[in-house]
Amino acid sequence: MNGYKLKSRLLASSVIAGAAFGLAGAPALAQDADEDEARQSVVLVTGTRIQQPGIESSSPITTVGQEEFELNQTVEVERLFRDLPITVPGDNQNVNNGTAGATSVDLRALGDQRTLVLVDGKRMVPFDIEGEVDISAIPVLMVDRVDIVTGGASAVYGSDAMAGAVNFILRDDFQGAEFDAKYTVTGEGDGDVYQLASLLGAGFDDDRGNVTLGLTYTERKGVLLGDRDYSRFGVSTANGPNEGGAPASPDANCDAPEATLASTGVGSTTAMPTALDLPGGTLQFRNDGTLGDRCSRFNFSPFNYLQTPQERFVMMSTARYELNEHVEAYARANFSAINVRQQVAPSGVFGNVFEIPLANPFLSDSARQAIIDNVNGELAADFTLADAGVNDLNSNGVFDVGDSIDVPVRRRTLELGTRSTNYDSNNFQMVLGFRGDIAGDWQYDVSYSHAEAERSNVNAGYTNVSAFADALNTVDATTCTTPGGDTTDGCVPIDLFSTGFGSITPAMAAANSATAIDKREYIQDIFQATAFGSIDALQMPWAENPVATSIGFEYRQEEGSTTPDECLKEPPTSCLGGAGGNQLPVASSFDVYEFFGEAFVPIAQGQPWAEDLQLELGFRTADYSSVGQNETWKAGINWEIVPGFRARVMQQQAVRAPNIAELGSPVVTGLEDADFDPCSNGNPDPIGPELAALCVQTGVLPSRVGLVNDIVSGQINTFEGSDPNALPDAETADTFTAGFVWQTPTFANMSSGTITLDYFDIEIEDVIGEFTPQEVLNNCYVLGNLNECAKINRIGGTLSTAGSGVELFTTNLDFIRTEGIDLGVDTNWDLGDNGELSVGILASYLMTQESQSSGSTPVTDCLGFFGNDCQPTPELRFSQRTTWRGGPFTASLLWRYFGEVDIQETQRDATFDGFESIDAFNYFDLTGSYDVNDTVSLSLNVRNLLDEEPPIVGNQAGSTARNFGNTFPSAYNTLGRIYTFGLKATF
Repeated sequence: MNGYKLKSRLLASSVIAGAAFGLAGAPALAQDADEDEARQSVVLVTGTRIQQPGIESSSPITTVGQEEFELNQTVEVERLFRDLPITVPGDNQNVNNGTAGATSVDLRALGDQRTLVLVDGKRMVPFDIEGEVDISAIPVLMVDRVDIVTGGASAVYGSDAMAGAVNFILRDDFQGAEFDAKYTVTGEGDGDVYQLASLLGAGFDDDRGNVTLGLTYTERKGVLLGDRDYSRFGVSTANGPNEGGAPASPDANCDAPEATLASTGVGSTTAMPTALDLPGGTLQFRNDGTLGDRCSRFNFSPFNYLQTPQERFVMMSTARYELNEHVEAYARANFSAINVRQQVAPSGVFGNVFEIPLANPFLSDSARQAIIDNVNGELAADFTLADAGVNDLNSNGVFDVGDSIDVPVRRRTLELGTRSTNYDSNNFQMVLGFRGDIAGDWQYDVSYSHAEAERSNVNAGYTNVSAFADALNTVDATTCTTPGGDTTDGCVPIDLFSTGFGSITPAMAAANSATAIDKREYIQDIFQATAFGSIDALQMPWAENPVATSIGFEYRQEEGSTTPDECLKEPPTSCLGGAGGNQLPVASSFDVYEFFGEAFVPIAQGQPWAEDLQLELGFRTADYSSVGQNETWKAGINWEIVPGFRARVMQQQAVRAPNIAELGSPVVTGLEDADFDPCSNGNPDPIGPELAALCVQTGVLPSRVGLVNDIVSGQINTFEGSDPNALPDAETADTFTAGFVWQTPTFANMSSGTITLDYFDIEIEDVIGEFTPQEVLNNCYVLGNLNECAKINRIGGTLSTAGSGVELFTTNLDFIRTEGIDLGVDTNWDLGDNGELSVGILASYLMTQESQSSGSTPVTDCLGFFGNDCQPTPELRFSQRTTWRGGPFTASLLWRYFGEVDIQETQRDATFDGFESIDAFNYFDLTGSYDVNDTVSLSLNVRNLLDEEPPIVGNQAGSTARNFGNTFPSAYNTLGRIYTFGLKATF
């Protein structure tokens, strides 16, 4: 059967509403036909709570089934979602700096938090206060199919279904045993993934009951950027590739591990040896203890993960028992224990301001004099002692060896090892319910769900900024003694000045490093009651069936909290050097009461002009403790004009209420992406008098305009959180879809054919989010908005010093909109003695992908672009699969097409010509399998068959989480050719 085959009406009539991607040819169920027919009456139809034969949703539904899992040799369902043209990458194994240690799905590029994740039509618990669900907690072997409803589905499922809903339908009636083993390795011999999975099921009491259990263990090895030639060294997006592939090294007196020559622009300015951002310009130490101009940068690339390591154990179990002819009890329990490690380059002090006495014992005489000359040169201009950060300890009115200076310090601490975060997550959910008949064809479903998610984030390998403050403010080499004679017990002075690598001894490292822990909890409780059936008194004259309807009530309570340790809470950036910001405790909750109803109204059936014409209606009202009352609705028409040709139209309003993080996050410091500081030496354009005046007004000394240091590595400090006096309101989406399904006539040896075509238009207003830092900078320095200027906080005139930054508070932004056309084509061919051939395609053509924060900011257009605001977003994407089956052999080729994209227009002037565009990519994956006998099958999948290398665009072309290793690892294949070997046994 074809990997893109539409499921038959008998198995799930919902699927006729959309192209089915990768459905299994037959369910692996050991039950007879009579039982199949009996249980068909309650088959789960995604997109509606009315579960009756003949119900067909008016919304487009894409279905991914077991066969596609097999053909892809899928270890995690997230990997398969990334290949679908209707999704963009969420959090995943190829996100390192910026990962939350989870995997998520993002429909239509509208955000992970706007895709509702369900299991058998019921919500999964979020793994964190951001409201996102970790779909790696679902064992693949337990899944029968995945239904993806695109377009708003809030009228049916409630909040969060702005882009749609992803519904995992389980194999909850399985009998027998399946064992599955997979091993994945790259063509380079790394990136190993091991998986062992089993599915066990048994019926009892003459099949009145069933218990099914799925277990999966996975171990994934990490791959570093240093393991690939294209990502071994950082590449500047502005300057282009390094000649010869590797940047030049500094001279021996400035050399250190992973040091690059400063003039190459490759790497971070927080390097080794130590640099001081002094008033007269940055000076960098040499290995002999002298001070001079900046001489080196630090190549941070090789330490980062291209594929993050993971260890995962997941368990899911279902049970049902028919108590009598009117009542069936059912339950689902799932547990997951998942550990993911994120790793970045060694820690350091990243422009943190420290008081350094000129009597520090590790400063050479020449270094002291160089500092004095640098500062006094500025004091002769328009600086005061206070402006220069001078502490006149001897009160003589001049800066000399008896004084100290508050100065931003930059130094990588390679002696401490790499920085890392281990995300250790445990999720549990239990669903208990009863369903059955009421009277006539009316049925009910009552359930209660309790879920808990716990995780510990352990940050290790970091410098302790607080300890550094004491260890640098010393005039003694063995005790931390201030110039005033105060000594800090337990403190060990640290040497950042006498030489380069190795100046920090093991004793210094032990006393001045830090490990920090953040504990997080999330609890979700849901009670739901639904009744559905037909109203015989309501039947149209031309219809064969009466109106089918459902009514229901849902109560949901969600609460989340974070508990950072004292180190993480320390302002302004925590005690961790290079952690990006501090954290404060979060404890918030909300509950919601919801009433909903749906109706399928047959208008005409069996008529010459209408084989089947139905009106689909739905309404939900919700009362939130956080944002008050809101309503959602849907109205659609499903019209089978002649047998085999069906047209459909749906208009919906969807709502998303703010999640725990959006409601209750205190204001803390953070780190976000930006282009450049307009007042700094990084501004590529001349600075005119109007801009200069605004720079001075926001804290830059007149003589330093255009000279202060730019932001570092395209990242800017921020102040983020929720303003309790201006909490965001719910966001609202208008979604419209229209299309058709055509079961085409067959010819020659064609056995079946189906074409689906759907137009979608989703616009979300009052989007919950925050302005980007560059928008704030532009509003101030380009538009001259003084209210926006007030959000800019400089220290010493710069935005690159720890404690400086831009205010970004959670609020309601203007809109996000996406629009396009989806096409699905499926054909099956009977080749007689030569087997069967299936050919299918699923394509998405985008027409609009844009957003706007406010009327004063420009519209961000992501259609056909990549950049700081946009993941690579081509106009055209498709996946085309051709599968041949002959006896025990199967061969299948998947062609994945990813269209061309260009750099965002706002970044074009600062981008190297060769990096301004990424050509279209064609990937081919080949799968072959052989059934040894009725029990055992072997398989081999080769992903990226032609070993395509990723596009190179440097490390400043997009956001930190998406653009690293000089490319976009989530969007393009970065590990080369990948082999997956599979062994499956079914009993």
